[in-house]
Amino acid sequence: MGSLFRSEEMTLCQLFLQSEAAYACVSELGELGLVQFRDLNPDVNAFQRKFVNEVRRCDEMERKLRYLEKEIRRDGIPMLEIPGEVPEAPQPREMIDLEATFEKLENELREVNQNAEALKRNYLELTELKHILRKTQVFFDEHEGGASTTESMTRALISDDPNKHMGQVQLGFRDKQESLEFLPCFVAGVILRERIPAFERMLWRACRGNVFLRQAEIDTPLEDPSSSDQVYKSVFIIFFQGDQLKTRVKKICEGFRATLYPCPEAPADRREMAMGVMTRIEDLNTVLGQTQDHRHRVLVAAAKNIKNWFVKVRKIKAIYHTLNLFNLDVTQKCLIAECWVPALDLETIQLALRRGTERSGSSVPPILNRMETLEDPPTYNRTNKFTSAFQNLIYAYGVATYREVNPAPYTIITFPFLFAVMFGDLGHGAIMAVFGFWMCYKEKPLQAKKIDSEIWNIFFGGRYIVLLMGLFSMYTGLIYNDIFSKSLNIFGSSWRQNYNESTLTTAKSLQLNPDSMDYLQHPYPFGIDPVWQLAEANKIIFMNAYKMKISIIIGVFHMLFGVCLSLWNHLYFKRRISVYVEFIPQILFLLLLFFYMVLLMFIKWTSYGPSPPNFDDVRTSGYCAPSILITFINMMLFKTDPNMRTDCDDTMFAGQMGLQKFFVIAALMCVPVMLFGKPYFIMKEQKARASQGHQSIEASAENGTAGGAPVPASAHHDEDITEVFIHQAIHTIEYVLGSVSHTASYLRLWALSLAHAQLAEVAWNMLLRKGISTLIIIHTLSTCRAACRTRRRTCACGRCRWRTRSSPRSRGTCCSGKVSAHSSSSTRSARARQRVAHGVVPAPVGAVAGARAARRGRVEHAAQERYQHTHHHSHAQHVPGSVSHTASYMRLWALSLAHAQLAEVAWNMLLRKGISTLIIIHTLSTCRAACRKRRRTCACGRCRWRTRSSPRSRGTCCSGKACSPRATRAASTCTWCSRAGPPSPSPSWC
Repeated sequence: MGSLFRSEEMTLCQLFLQSEAAYACVSELGELGLVQFRDLNPDVNAFQRKFVNEVRRCDEMERKLRYLEKEIRRDGIPMLEIPGEVPEAPQPREMIDLEATFEKLENELREVNQNAEALKRNYLELTELKHILRKTQVFFDEHEGGASTTESMTRALISDDPNKHMGQVQLGFRDKQESLEFLPCFVAGVILRERIPAFERMLWRACRGNVFLRQAEIDTPLEDPSSSDQVYKSVFIIFFQGDQLKTRVKKICEGFRATLYPCPEAPADRREMAMGVMTRIEDLNTVLGQTQDHRHRVLVAAAKNIKNWFVKVRKIKAIYHTLNLFNLDVTQKCLIAECWVPALDLETIQLALRRGTERSGSSVPPILNRMETLEDPPTYNRTNKFTSAFQNLIYAYGVATYREVNPAPYTIITFPFLFAVMFGDLGHGAIMAVFGFWMCYKEKPLQAKKIDSEIWNIFFGGRYIVLLMGLFSMYTGLIYNDIFSKSLNIFGSSWRQNYNESTLTTAKSLQLNPDSMDYLQHPYPFGIDPVWQLAEANKIIFMNAYKMKISIIIGVFHMLFGVCLSLWNHLYFKRRISVYVEFIPQILFLLLLFFYMVLLMFIKWTSYGPSPPNFDDVRTSGYCAPSILITFINMMLFKTDPNMRTDCDDTMFAGQMGLQKFFVIAALMCVPVMLFGKPYFIMKEQKARASQGHQSIEASAENGTAGGAPVPASAHHDEDITEVFIHQAIHTIEYVLGSVSHTASYLRLWALSLAHAQLAEVAWNMLLRKGISTLIIIHTLSTCRAACRTRRRTCACGRCRWRTRSSPRSRGTCCSGKVSAHSSSSTRSARARQRVAHGVVPAPVGAVAGARAARRGRVEHAAQERYQHTHHHSHAQHVPGSVSHTASYMRLWALSLAHAQLAEVAWNMLLRKGISTLIIIHTLSTCRAACRKRRRTCACGRCRWRTRSSPRSRGTCCSGKACSPRATRAASTCTWCSRAGPPSPSPSWC
């Protein structure tokens, strides 16, 4: 249990391994995962270490495995997971077999891929040629079928001379076979479909309209051999005349990356070529199928073992990387290592080293020696599958130093509970708890699947956190009496309504008085009374005040608990100075300010209640209840705001103002103790140590001995007092400001709880209520239909035509749960009173409800409808993150307020009095010097000094005020020498 609350005790060991057994021993230690090796070659480059070649071989094997994995994923072949336990690291001699296997698979796969790519490229060319032959045959058939089309095409491409080839054209068109002799030259090819418009425009402009282009789309997509993507192409044929146009057309086709294919002019040749192309395509399909089958077999065989191969190669690489941290002795036959190991696991490590030696066949056993050191050991916290998630949560914020208190065990409770304060809902918490329980129950099957999704791994790694968060949310949901934004009336409400039917009919708003018969004078047994669910006006006000105070109370106790943990560290490390100058001032600072604020909350809860019927005790009613925030601000300002209500007291208890002033002064006095206390004691200890060392040196010199064991330099290392002071100043400022900032930050518990409650209400109104109503209607109709078919009875409601098993003439019950229309008047009035009793909204502070809606028994529904229409748009925008951040920014206000109050206190207590004292001292010294120097008297009667103005004229006092001659003549005594003299406008004594 000690290691759960504090990190493991570590020891530094020196390990001697024989070269032949080093690999096997390190492999066994790696399987344990309890050893951290130190680098004994820090000055040696990574490429100059002993086992760098083996590491490179492992890198090359990893590259080949990644290539195989990429090809396997490309074909969608499932890779088998590692069955059972993870395989152990292979022996060094097995590396050669693994390298040969990977080399063979890579070469075979690359050769198959190259052959398949060549075959696919050939297949693509034949497919394109097939489409060209087919489309061009259609073009020529169209030309041969219509003479007008052929004639217009030919005339557009022959010379401009109208008489040059007129005879030949006329002769040619008499016979269709001879007309082909006069057709111009042409080229045919294939181009990407999206390039056709630009290709056509370029041909028209470059050839000046002397070409004739025909194109047709290929319906089926073609596979690109290089990228294996499906592309759409088009077949084109270009007619032109002359070699220059032919060259120009080919260059344009080359620029647009169009593929040209030979196309015979004669129909018989085209038909013969098409038959040959089809035969070759069939042969290529057969060869391609066999190639793909061979490639698939290779990849399937590799997919069965690739996970194991990855683990083996990475273990080999990790072992050789660890061996590079070792040092070689002079004989090059022994490896020396230094490692940190847990003190409790030394025997386990010895057994692992012995197994490694036996597996390697070495006859020399390894040697493990414990070493004494003054270095700080690493922090090792032993965890299991339950505590590992919470420990990782702590590591996300920071790692504790060696042997400090581990906060992870306490986080097991505090983290889910603080989440539950924000997420308090019985229904939502149950959903989360069920999800967490399912992950814990299906733990082993889910681990065996080894899902690669990062988000899923985060959820699965924190499955116990999710489970606890759900359970704690269910608990706080019961405290809030909240389940899907609704309340449960388990124990019966403590409120009753005493209004008659006429009052409910005529009144627009009603309230329930807790000091009357409306309240049963005993609280709801557990949680919040469900009657608050019906309060429209002051429900949010009541819940916000409750949750806000609860958040501050939880936050203050949480911070106090954290400060108390520091005391445990100080006592464990025997730092008595830190207890006196750090822990005590810190705990006093929190207690005198923030814990006092918490006490004020409890005093307000217990001392003030609802307004009584008579006003004899109005001072203890809610009418006179003061604001905690205003009281705390006035406490920091050393002032009292008189209560504007004459019937109320200014304070909550007797002597409150004096006690608050004492608390603030004591809290402010704790700050200089935290700031200067520790540096002062450290400096004092250093001086005492220095004087003691000086005396010991003198004593040893007198005795003639100066020997002794050498002491390490770090044994009596004196810290620089400047660094200590800077560190303590930063720590003090961080603590003082952090206390205010963290107290304000805990308000996010209230803010997120409010946001969650409002979003849950919006979700209920817009989704859950309508869905549940629809399901109830469907279930009711199906039940009624089945009952109608089986019982053949009629319901009194006239809808489902089915009555219960009551007497046919008596009043029945409808399938919807309503009383049938034949009920008596007395029964109707009783039901109305029952609906009224359940419909009136309680309002201890003046909550308003719809009376008419209450009379109809639908207060809750009407309130929800009005709230939905007026507030659901704004509430839907309050996402939890924005609310949390908005609450966090309140620390700016809190710190600004704290700084302003501290500055004002400093001015009132220090600066103003100090400046006034300095002004008085400076004035007196100036007057004294002037009186001694000029020997004159001031008319003010204080300093007896006059300026150099005329003796009879009015002079100027040292204070800047004018002096009258009468006052000057009245001066007859010198202040400094106390000598008397006759009244004179110009005294000359002193």
